[in-house]
Amino acid sequence: MSVQPLINLLEQLDQVHMNMLDLAELKKKAIVDNQVDSLIQLMNQETKGMKQIEQLEQQRVSAVYQFLQESGIKSQLNLNLTELSRLVFDIEDRKKLLHIQNQLSNTLARLKVANDLNQKLIEQSLSFIDFSLDIMVGRPNQDVTYQHPSERSSVMGRPGLFDSRA
Repeated sequence: MSVQPLINLLEQLDQVHMNMLDLAELKKKAIVDNQVDSLIQLMNQETKGMKQIEQLEQQRVSAVYQFLQESGIKSQLNLNLTELSRLVFDIEDRKKLLHIQNQLSNTLARLKVANDLNQKLIEQSLSFIDFSLDIMVGRPNQDVTYQHPSERSSVMGRPGLFDSRA
């Protein structure tokens, strides 16, 4: 009854998440530099990484179930790694399992921070674009319905960048 296949899968998961962290850094630079084509390519790479993570996650669940079966536990318990480590009697294997758990947890925390920052940068970019469009073409909440010229108020807002009466 070896936990090594699970440790190997967790190391692979950590590596893929590290790659995602690298992509997040490149994505931040693309957002700041307004490189839309580069951003699209990076997002495509992220999608591939997410599919890889999904596959590894399924393999991880199978490896945990296999380990539990080998340990004589017949039910499909949903154990976290700390609880699972209590079932590992080899001290070296337990140390490896807890080490990779800590490493993966740190990588995921760093990835979350990077993704949150990128989300805020994108929201700020969109707000700036919206603000710029409002300045250029006028407010979207202006009345668009027809009014007879005599019924219009004497103070009219400028409808957009160009004045058609000029």
